Amino acid sequence: MSSTLLQLSTIITGAVACLNEACADSGTPFPGLEVPFSSSSEAFRSNPQAAEAANTIAAAATQLAAMVLPPPSAIFSLISGHFKSASLRVCLEASVTEILREGGPQGVHVDQIAKTANINSEKIGDSIVEELRPDVFTNTRISSMLDTGKSVNEILSNPDKKYDDTPGFCALAAFQLDEVTKSCAYLWENMSDPAVAHSEEVNHSPFSRAFNWEGTLWTFFNQPEQWARQHRFGIGMQGVAALEPADAILKAFEWKHLPADSVVVDVGGGVGTSALVLAKKLPNIKVVVQDVPAVVRNGQLVWKEELPEAINSGRVVLQAHDFFTTQPVKNASVFILKHIIHNWPDAYASKILMRLREAAQKDTKLILIDNLVSFACRDPTNDNGSGIPGAIPKEAPNPLLANYGIANEMMYNMDLNAYNL
Repeated sequence: MSSTLLQLSTIITGAVACLNEACADSGTPFPGLEVPFSSSSEAFRSNPQAAEAANTIAAAATQLAAMVLPPPSAIFSLISGHFKSASLRVCLEASVTEILREGGPQGVHVDQIAKTANINSEKIGDSIVEELRPDVFTNTRISSMLDTGKSVNEILSNPDKKYDDTPGFCALAAFQLDEVTKSCAYLWENMSDPAVAHSEEVNHSPFSRAFNWEGTLWTFFNQPEQWARQHRFGIGMQGVAALEPADAILKAFEWKHLPADSVVVDVGGGVGTSALVLAKKLPNIKVVVQDVPAVVRNGQLVWKEELPEAINSGRVVLQAHDFFTTQPVKNASVFILKHIIHNWPDAYASKILMRLREAAQKDTKLILIDNLVSFACRDPTNDNGSGIPGAIPKEAPNPLLANYGIANEMMYNMDLNAYNL
């Protein structure tokens, strides 16, 4: 028997024991798949030992499955990914998760799901995989991630507002299953077309080809007929923020050292999700959130709900701004670029940074927040002695992939996401 096979088995057994012990010590039970997703169901991950054990189990189990599956089955699981995405989109757009939630733990028959969603029952049956008994389905912890929390009647009566007043993850999923999935279908055509294969122009993307659009994703969203997509995208970006710890921005800088009335500018800051955390925690600073006009309008609604006094007093300003043009704020103590640079080729990223450099004072700080993509293999130069926290990525134990495989897959998806769009 392969020594790697035995090693993986040992790693899984040990990590499961560690996870069980960590959950018991911290009093945070490990949720079963039948438990709907919630912040409390994921509380066990706040324990570093439990989180590490869970990631190790996922990485080892996936690697073990890859070893023991027949290669044709393993590769076709990857090849058929588009079927899974398409099926998920059917469930999301048809509000199947909400229908199942309202049906309760006893489940809902496929005919009733189809009737409520107004789609063909024979086709919807192929889009749901969790069965209590033949043709009767219910949600799991994973499928409940696609639950907006709204009633089915509310969604059906006002579908354009389906994602309003939600945490944003469902809107993010809808964007990925719509614009991103369609763009990915043209990845090879774009990469093999001599006219655009080596271009760094942002309108030479798989997205532009898929949607027959000569501009960028952002100009596409600005078309009146794409209002719903733009609106959904804005809410989806709040979903991205929700995937991170709420206080992550507070750990990015020694904010306490800023003098009173210092100006912090969140460039391309969306509706101001990160800025909102800062404004609540640091009442002595001033905040400017910059984005395109439509996003700023949505942001006004968010701030009037979450922190109206900051807007009313002028301590927080939501400002329409194109970050390729001259930066209007000349007295910034801090510029923030969060999840911005990864969206742009180097030439465009340089233009964004240059506009900030031109507006910066001698003591202005720049905070870049983005994901760094790790090697899947072990890096012999990893120990570079930089002394910078986080500069050296943590590697998984042998024989796992150094990047923890599936447990760390999201950052690679974000990388491809930026390329396709």
